[in-house]
Amino acid sequence: MIRFLIICITALYSNVATAQSSILARESILKNMKKVGAWQINEFKEGKVKIPKTNWENGALYAGMMALKSVDNDKVYYDFLYGIGESNRWDMGRNRLFADDYCVAQLYTQLYLEYKDPKMINKWVALADTIVAHQFNEPLKVVPNINLREWAWCDALFMGPPSLAYLSTAKKDLKYLKKADTLWWKTSAYLYDKKAHLYYRDSRFFDRRENNGANVFWSRGNGWVMGGLVRMMNNMPKNFPNRKKFESQFVEMAEKVASLQQEDGSWHASLLDPASYSEKETSGTGFFCYAMTWGIRKGLLPKKKYLPIIEKAWMALSTSVHPNGKLGYVQKVGDQPGAAGYDSTNVYGVGAFLLAGSELYQLNKK
Repeated sequence: MIRFLIICITALYSNVATAQSSILARESILKNMKKVGAWQINEFKEGKVKIPKTNWENGALYAGMMALKSVDNDKVYYDFLYGIGESNRWDMGRNRLFADDYCVAQLYTQLYLEYKDPKMINKWVALADTIVAHQFNEPLKVVPNINLREWAWCDALFMGPPSLAYLSTAKKDLKYLKKADTLWWKTSAYLYDKKAHLYYRDSRFFDRRENNGANVFWSRGNGWVMGGLVRMMNNMPKNFPNRKKFESQFVEMAEKVASLQQEDGSWHASLLDPASYSEKETSGTGFFCYAMTWGIRKGLLPKKKYLPIIEKAWMALSTSVHPNGKLGYVQKVGDQPGAAGYDSTNVYGVGAFLLAGSELYQLNKK
């Protein structure tokens, strides 16, 4: 009887290991990415995505679609992304200093870097020049409409700074990156907890507590920041004055976030009180997986320590994909931890998934 149980347990673990190995195989990663990407593009074609195409939610999706395009140069992705630019007339949202409304400029600039068509960035250059010239001198405490004037919430660090940083790469002009650098550290000085190595979402959360008494640190909010760090450093010269400062914050956050991974491989919506929302959450998990995989590839994070973490994270992400390609367990739009379930999805979750997959695909390159 004991021998029979040992055989059964050995077989079970062998099957789990085989399944994990299969999901982490390079061809499997790309297959999952293509499946999720195709489902999302079809949602657009069928008119099911109701939010404006200049919206920040879609901006995060486009970042992921560009990442998918970079590893699978199928014309369908170019057609989709170019079509977005054309339908937007290569313009941003109506609130000109609102980081959410110019997140879409990352798409335009990435396409420009590849295709060199000036119309893709002309309007963004004009707006970015006004951002560079603007004096951002208000306190970041939440007051009415502060987000329309300052980067007063941590999500902004994915939306705004990389948009400027990509433009510095495109124009070979550091003034945009320098402005992003200045404003990044203004926001960081206010919202980054130097002891916890995590960001508060905004000033309203300084004194809030979770059910277990812990500080409120939102998974996706910190995922936005880590994704922003990656996209900033991807456009930052090695000798840029604050490069080491960005690298240091990235490593600090990665160490903290890694310590908070759950047994299922994900990060739940509340980082310090995972039991409050007991289901996995794929948008935060996707951004963390993206950032830490990039960190391994760039030599900032030790592969021996972090590879098992990102492999577990990718397992959590890939097992959240429905048979038709829909990505589940994405927390809805919000500003704090919230529930997610098998059927909950959103475009920014897909963007995070594709960003993570593209990095893991490249890490596994033979």
